[in-house]
Amino acid sequence: MKLNKKKGIVFWITGLPGSGKTTIAKKIKKSIELKYGKTILFSGDDLRKILNFVEYNKEKRLLYSKCYAHLIKNLSNQNLNVIIATVALFNEIHAWNRKNIQNYCEIFIKTDVNKIKKHKKKKIYFEKKGNLVGIDILPEFPLNPDIKILNNFNKSTDILSATILKKIYKKFIN
Repeated sequence: MKLNKKKGIVFWITGLPGSGKTTIAKKIKKSIELKYGKTILFSGDDLRKILNFVEYNKEKRLLYSKCYAHLIKNLSNQNLNVIIATVALFNEIHAWNRKNIQNYCEIFIKTDVNKIKKHKKKKIYFEKKGNLVGIDILPEFPLNPDIKILNNFNKSTDILSATILKKIYKKFIN
């Protein structure tokens, strides 16, 4: 894919809570910045805190995801690269991003919820709060992500991150 040099690149990393999205995002940021220029990173947790989003039902999660998409589009339109690590498992959001964000790269971290629980990767799976994607809310996994990585927790996040970077470099012709 040829990059529009007047726009930033959006690296939208999605997957179940505890799949490794934020860890991987942090690991690829420096390399992305070196290759493609100024890059900012947001996790879903960061954005919820910044925007004071405190409800977690499906309707609110969809609304929050729409807000994230519009914010990220605005930043990329100002020629900033953005890495966002967020659950946002809604096909409506994935489709909107593809249609409206140039230089868009959707990265799906595929993980089985039982493996996340087995490896104790997210404490929310052991709390009785409800509204958890993958347990109480049916996730809508990306239909055609640009990059799909399987995380069964048998490889380090360094290895997974390196694999993702190789795929990113193949996708975007600089």
